[in-house]
Amino acid sequence: MKRIFYMIALIGVIFVHPVSAQQNTDQSTALLSSYYSIKDALVTDNAKLTASKAAEFVKILTKGDLKTIDAAQQKVLTADAGKIAASNALNSQRDYFAALSAHMISTAKTSKLSADPIYELYCPMKKSSWLSSTQAIRNPYYGSTMLSCGKVTETIK
Repeated sequence: MKRIFYMIALIGVIFVHPVSAQQNTDQSTALLSSYYSIKDALVTDNAKLTASKAAEFVKILTKGDLKTIDAAQQKVLTADAGKIAASNALNSQRDYFAALSAHMISTAKTSKLSADPIYELYCPMKKSSWLSSTQAIRNPYYGSTMLSCGKVTETIK
């Protein structure tokens, strides 16, 4: 009887554990995709869209159970994105995005956010970095003014 119980418990652990790991990966990937959406909105110089995308980022952080990112880091990311969401001024949003990016870079280096490579790019004019899913330079700090200003500094795998 004990053997049957242990076998059932073992089978349960085997089937439940991968699902849980998959959920955490999906949530982390959703968070990274949401960050990319904020970046893309800044690239298009659209303050209203940027605020909306930042609010979505906050929802992912507050709704999801991101076990791959510690609670303190989640709190910092929520505060950074909340400032972007609350602002209607593109220049302020870009300043707040620099802080969000610094924290997302740190998170990407310590947590598995994606199976795909994540590129860290750097803007020498702003002296700030950001993350991208591609190596193509689309500068969120200057948008259409200096769209291709920057360089890839690291690939996070």
